[in-house]
Amino acid sequence: MRFLNFLVMLFTTMILALPAAADTLHWEVKSEHPNVVSLEFYSQDYNRAWPGGGEVYVLKDYDTHSYNLECTTGEKICLGAWVRGQSDRYWGVGLDDKQGCQGCCYTCGAGDTGVQVLNE
Repeated sequence: MRFLNFLVMLFTTMILALPAAADTLHWEVKSEHPNVVSLEFYSQDYNRAWPGGGEVYVLKDYDTHSYNLECTTGEKICLGAWVRGQSDRYWGVGLDDKQGCQGCCYTCGAGDTGVQVLNE
């Protein structure tokens, strides 16, 4: 019986030690705002953001931009965007993930987001 308990504990430890499954979440974002917009994506499950490292994506045209975020399957990721120099004019969760939002978060591994349009 001790050996069986040992095997169960060993198996459980091995399962918990496995890395989480890596996946990708594809975003497409288009700004229709006349000013330059800063964009960042925020994990709701881990302490991380894309592009991260104090950097932001910059949208300064009306083109649709694509972003492939490497993430963990099941991880919830939200879009945050704001007019450069005016963090009170924002979309999604805004600068530093400080605002609430509806429809600005997607789950890693559950499909693409479709085009997210930032308009006035």
